[in-house]
Amino acid sequence: MTNPSASLPAAAIDFGASNTDVVVSDGANVRHWRLPSEGQPSNERVRAVLAHGHVTPADLAWIAVTGGNRSALSPALDGRPFHHVPEVQAIGRGGLALAGLERAVVASAGSGTAVVAAGPGSAHHVTGTGVGGGTLVGLARLLVGTVDPREIDALAQAGRDTTLNLTIGEILGQAIGSLPPETTAVNFGRVARHDVPASREDTAAALVNMVGQVIAVIAINAARAQQLPDTVIVGHLADLPSIRRTFELVGQYYHATIRIPEGGGKATALGALLAVQEQK
Repeated sequence: MTNPSASLPAAAIDFGASNTDVVVSDGANVRHWRLPSEGQPSNERVRAVLAHGHVTPADLAWIAVTGGNRSALSPALDGRPFHHVPEVQAIGRGGLALAGLERAVVASAGSGTAVVAAGPGSAHHVTGTGVGGGTLVGLARLLVGTVDPREIDALAQAGRDTTLNLTIGEILGQAIGSLPPETTAVNFGRVARHDVPASREDTAAALVNMVGQVIAVIAINAARAQQLPDTVIVGHLADLPSIRRTFELVGQYYHATIRIPEGGGKATALGALLAVQEQK
């Protein structure tokens, strides 16, 4: 006897701290949408995030879920089973898929940053940092007066981080190792010495510089510790051009390969979807 749901699309939901991401696949195409996270995962929340993309549980064969505290979810919703995928596994699988790689270190730059070593059928947590998109937005609220990521990005692209940062060249008078003189030596170091008049643009640039450098350096060091040649950075923070530029500069300075795939914000949800599909 055939299962009538077998030919239906499947969905995956990533309950992040700031964003909830949804992907739906019919086998040929993948749709993605996101909305702000509100409260803990629940059956009602699942219905709401699916409805945002005009989908109901009954439209689906199954639903993969990852991220967040998923303990309140029932085993199934409207007869469609939930498949719980560990977030580390989802990050690794999704990052590799978007980058087109078999193995790499994958850094998921969301509200904070998790760094995962991933390969065929395996993924494990390596390290991470509380520095991420939440850090950028939180400090921007205090220092720049906005919590809009796009405004922060536009300001940063128009500013100069060296108004507030000290460079290696200023402190040492020369390059050090592979790092050129214009590399940041002390984030916000100039303002630590004396009061510095800085525009919103310059302050945003210094914030982006600090957050992007911390994430990229941690990810590169993790890849080298794991003896993996490639570093992949995904997550919604990497959607911002100013952050992407910082990641790329750090890769150049450290002679490291950093891949920043388009659509990186859907990586964890996509990884959960692929993990369940491959199990089946």
